[in-house]
Amino acid sequence: MTATAAGGDDAAATIVAGAAPPRVVLVGRPNAGKSTLFNRLLRRRKALVDPTPGVTRDANEGVAVFGDRAVLLVDTGGFEAEGAAGLDVAVRACSLGAIADAALVVYVLDGKAGLSAADEAAARELRRRGAPVLFVVNKLDSPRREAGAGEFYRLGAADLISVSAEHGHGIPDLIETILARVPAAAAPGESTAIRVGIIGRPNVGKSSLVNRLLGYARTLVHETAGTTRDAVDTLLEVGGTRYLLIDTAGIRRRVRIHERVEKFAAAKALETVGRADVVVVVLDASEGATDQDMRIASRAWEEGRGLLVVANKWDLQRTAAKTFVDDVRVHYPSLTGVPVLTLSARTGAGVDALLPAVKRIAAAHAIELRTPRLNEVLAAVVRAKEPPLAHGRRPKLFYATQVGRRPPTIAIFTNAPTAIHPSYHRYLQKQIAAAFRVTGTPLRVQFRGRR
Repeated sequence: MTATAAGGDDAAATIVAGAAPPRVVLVGRPNAGKSTLFNRLLRRRKALVDPTPGVTRDANEGVAVFGDRAVLLVDTGGFEAEGAAGLDVAVRACSLGAIADAALVVYVLDGKAGLSAADEAAARELRRRGAPVLFVVNKLDSPRREAGAGEFYRLGAADLISVSAEHGHGIPDLIETILARVPAAAAPGESTAIRVGIIGRPNVGKSSLVNRLLGYARTLVHETAGTTRDAVDTLLEVGGTRYLLIDTAGIRRRVRIHERVEKFAAAKALETVGRADVVVVVLDASEGATDQDMRIASRAWEEGRGLLVVANKWDLQRTAAKTFVDDVRVHYPSLTGVPVLTLSARTGAGVDALLPAVKRIAAAHAIELRTPRLNEVLAAVVRAKEPPLAHGRRPKLFYATQVGRRPPTIAIFTNAPTAIHPSYHRYLQKQIAAAFRVTGTPLRVQFRGRR
């Protein structure tokens, strides 16, 4: 699958997850247990699971590895029959987009609720679209329920797979059947991709931005604030560079979170910070940067992630870009040195600059500093401004070496590691970062006693 690159550039953007392992798309009525099955096959809790119908709204992806085989699992928000209304229309469109490129569609049926007219209508529509379908009856966790599963043969399936996703019954048979029905493929190199966490308050346009980058409705966009609840991963390749985009649920202030589902979504969004190499904090340009935005950015910075601030909805803004950026830096001085981009996911203006900026930040995040050059820089910085006196003595800085990456971390050996004034500590960080052109990522400096 290919998609137009961000902003309509001629460069091709390849959705790697749709090209390497075969796509196996889970569809079915809301609350049939798709997300539970998705998590069971992935062997980890990646999708939200809750008894509330319709908890999964986006198409969520993850690579499942079975021995030397791999498939790309896609968990959709439910497959509504034609004639859906409201948010269900957007959910249906998102599911249809996922089905279009599927090597296999796994239609998950609710064995507890029984066969419904909606299931029969969906099965007819899938056949009309020519989709390869495997019917799986879920929630068969008792002999009585399994005995009653015969009604599902009315769907015209040659074979049915019976499982209990919650308890693991029937999962080995399901995996064997899936692997027999799809092309063989090894797992893609997710570990080589730049992991990009897209974070922000609800309704700032995170999913619209991801969709613009991918070129199709990969995640659900709707006027209801907070329609993305899960952290949704997609592998994208642009110009030979792979990006793992993690589009998260919005992070609200804790006092505004009431539902169990929303609490889990917020926890998943904060967890995304820990998974990412580069965190993109999306702001609503019409509202400017808020304290909540800065708390999100500070969390990413404190955890040592690369950081990029994006002011979305710039098409609604009348302020000059430089004025806006300067205002952000004045009100939030902790963002000094962090790139700020202005763009519009709706029109595509400025989106072309996003992935190149992410790539530069990722390179700075993983930079290797040669020891001879690092010590030349340290000597020049100390000559320009010596450490302030501490208890009547001036600390001596002997030499420096890099001791970590992601973020770059430097150890400076000194005769007084506890006597370096905080302002001089910040001075060293700023000057060394400037010398190596390290922007968008913390550069940490530690002081150690000379051995």
